[in-house]
Amino acid sequence: MSMRHLALLAALFVTIPWALGAQQSPQAATDIYAEQIHAVLKNMIGASIDRQLKVADIGGDENAAVGILHRTSEHDTDGAHTGLVHAHIAEVYVMLSGWGTLLTGGELFNQGELSEGSVAIGPSFNAESRGGVEREIETGDVVVIPVGMMHAWTSIPDHVTYLSIRIDPDQVLPVGYVNPEIMQP
Repeated sequence: MSMRHLALLAALFVTIPWALGAQQSPQAATDIYAEQIHAVLKNMIGASIDRQLKVADIGGDENAAVGILHRTSEHDTDGAHTGLVHAHIAEVYVMLSGWGTLLTGGELFNQGELSEGSVAIGPSFNAESRGGVEREIETGDVVVIPVGMMHAWTSIPDHVTYLSIRIDPDQVLPVGYVNPEIMQP
């Protein structure tokens, strides 16, 4: 991860509380170091596509989380306009490496049942969409995905690796969560 990416991540963590109108100030900042991100990424390749790193209180009864994701061509939709919708979580993707075609939005149909989700994304469901926007996303790009917007990688020629900053205004993610691989003794 380059210094530019780390600076962008730091800027997002500083500006998110301001942008959300935070009312209360947490007692400490939350740090996620490059070596922690790389350690989790190294251990997840081939085992998982998404690992939450930390969930932090950002004040104003809101949380922010950071996850690391790594997808290969095995994890795209082969062009189908089928994807995931998070009921409470907005995401900001910060592309670290690779490129692919990302689909967002559109009119939803064939919606699946709302699941409990996970420590990473909270309650979510699958759906198909018509009229969404497809575009190529590459290293260095940033994408903001609002709450309730369907999103999917329709094509990944090789891989995409990205951070997902997850805005959690309803506190459905467990504040204080730290990935066990990066917990300090």
